[in-house]
Amino acid sequence: MKKIDAIIGRATDGTYSVYCENEMFSGMGNSAEAAKADMMTQMKFYKESAIETGFEYPSFLDEEYEIIYKFDTQSLLEYYSGIISLAALERLSGINKKQLWSYLHGNSKPRKQQVEKIENALHTLGSELISISL
Repeated sequence: MKKIDAIIGRATDGTYSVYCENEMFSGMGNSAEAAKADMMTQMKFYKESAIETGFEYPSFLDEEYEIIYKFDTQSLLEYYSGIISLAALERLSGINKKQLWSYLHGNSKPRKQQVEKIENALHTLGSELISISL
């Protein structure tokens, strides 16, 4: 099964976009979910149009494929800002909340090591939450 990496970003006007890293497809919407749905609609429309007009299209569209969505760091921090505070993320990741604030507001871009710390912290939190039984 083909795996397609797609990046989700948030625009300054509050809308979201999603684009495939190595494919030509993208989408936009008022939420991350709407942008994903728009991209899927675009992919379906492209295939149908190509078939109707006799043009070639990427063969993976005829098979099962998986889209792996990733947020850019700033968009991730914005998207979850009402759920995870910078203070909480500081405790989870070990990154100073002033530095996280700078990433959130686009004043600086995190190094790969910092992105990995944020990613690992959120994955650890997710694993801990999944293991909770009530």
